[in-house]
Amino acid sequence: MANPEWYKDWFNSPFYHKLYFERDEKEAIAFITKLMEHLKPGPGSRMLDVACGKGRHSKTLASLGFSVTGIDISPDSIAFAKRFEADNLDFYVHDMRLPFWGNYFDYAFNFFTSFGYFKTRREHDDAIRTIANSLKPGGFFVIDYLNVHYAEAHIRHNEEKQVNGTVYKILRWHDDDHFFKKIVVDDPTLTQSQVFTEKVAKFSLGDFTDMLAFQGMQVQEVFGDYQFNKYDVQKTPRLIIIAKKAFSETGDKEKRLYSDGRSTDI
Repeated sequence: MANPEWYKDWFNSPFYHKLYFERDEKEAIAFITKLMEHLKPGPGSRMLDVACGKGRHSKTLASLGFSVTGIDISPDSIAFAKRFEADNLDFYVHDMRLPFWGNYFDYAFNFFTSFGYFKTRREHDDAIRTIANSLKPGGFFVIDYLNVHYAEAHIRHNEEKQVNGTVYKILRWHDDDHFFKKIVVDDPTLTQSQVFTEKVAKFSLGDFTDMLAFQGMQVQEVFGDYQFNKYDVQKTPRLIIIAKKAFSETGDKEKRLYSDGRSTDI
């Protein structure tokens, strides 16, 4: 079984990024471009990239003229991402379970199944609360998650990959509540194999609908892949949800709050 906080070591490992993210940048650019064409955000919209990793999606959003903030729990990932900071792009080491800036962003994103890692449902609720609180009333949240039912039906139990000289032996399985992935890493730079075990919660559309609603967000649209085809519980690989934060009674009078206690941009 996975260590309760397996993601802290694994996400900081260079082998994690080599396995998942040293891929064609065109994939990220195409998805983000299509998403922006669908959402039609206003010029200079403020955007939060939750679990941004090394900033691949954040950089693309910033290149389109939006004001982007990326947060991630991995110090090494953020150290790398900070190389690309600009007037409209910044990055912070931050745990999504903890409060961040409040009532500040027009859009928040969580891409590439960067959720479902925590030990308890309460911790996941805390993360959704952080995201909801970060949005202005009327703001939008987009989460890109795996489709549990499709993943169960198409699980590949054993796989071996070689990426630029590194060999990954991958074993996958699942139980009633989680997917597991044991990854054995062999690399010429290692004196012995490194072993990591991922654990991702089986959250369905219903689960997300409930978690979002509890934090004052309502599901607006659901898609099943990166081409924005209709979600099908059995046939589509992804669960891409667009939710909207409700307007509060205080409306425009609601103050922005930052994690350091500020209520203004200065």
